[in-house]
Amino acid sequence: GEFSGLNAPRTFWPWLKKTRSLRPDVALDFQGLLRSALIGKVSGAREFWGMSDGREGSRLFYRRTAKVDRRAHAVDRYLKLAEAFGARVPDQLRFPLPTGDPLPRFDPFPPFVLLHPFARGNRKSLRRSVVEKFCEAFEPVRIVIVGKSTRQISVPENCVNLLNQTTLLQLIWLIRAARFVVSVDSGPMHIAAAVTSQLLSIHTWSDPRRVGPYNSEAWIWKNGQLLRAGEITPTTKLKRGRAFRDADVKAIVDLVGEIPEAPKS
Repeated sequence: GEFSGLNAPRTFWPWLKKTRSLRPDVALDFQGLLRSALIGKVSGAREFWGMSDGREGSRLFYRRTAKVDRRAHAVDRYLKLAEAFGARVPDQLRFPLPTGDPLPRFDPFPPFVLLHPFARGNRKSLRRSVVEKFCEAFEPVRIVIVGKSTRQISVPENCVNLLNQTTLLQLIWLIRAARFVVSVDSGPMHIAAAVTSQLLSIHTWSDPRRVGPYNSEAWIWKNGQLLRAGEITPTTKLKRGRAFRDADVKAIVDLVGEIPEAPKS
């Protein structure tokens, strides 16, 4: 984080001063961790709301607490907090996102599969051998790799490596242009869930019942099993997590199916 290492003292005090000057009427803690609770407290908000499943002692800082089901999906828990505060939640939720920015010199044809293989947590990320196997298994279909990572990967000719080369708006454009999106559990996966149902979210150790794609038509991979997100409820029994292996790639190829040559309309 921005306050880690030797840089922490130099960056912390200006941040603290700026945050204390905010003085909002109300602060809502949707993260429910000690760090987010401290930020809310330091802001000097007259009212500070949090959720009943807050961790790391965060609930000690709240003035008001919204009762939530800790087994429920994160989006549903966040909506409960917003409702408790007084916001009106419509029956049909919309997640409006911009159309995004096209990439210079990138042609959306021939059609491609977008792969987002790496996340901040190493246990969430795919191994390099899996990424290489993924590209090989889909050949000659074009695979476009996106995200941020310091990992060095070797990919065949049908792969376009855009790691560390896209803005957020360019990423959104690529998600919209892709025939199918395959992503580990991450922020870009949730963006994709708001944009398309042609999505597979890979969950190694994370729980898709709580943090999977909030799109009933999207697909979920968990411990070698493929499920529609709409088939999973807070009480669904799931096996313990495991890493995504080279041998699991074939099922993804079968799921995505044949990519037609015609451009996406």
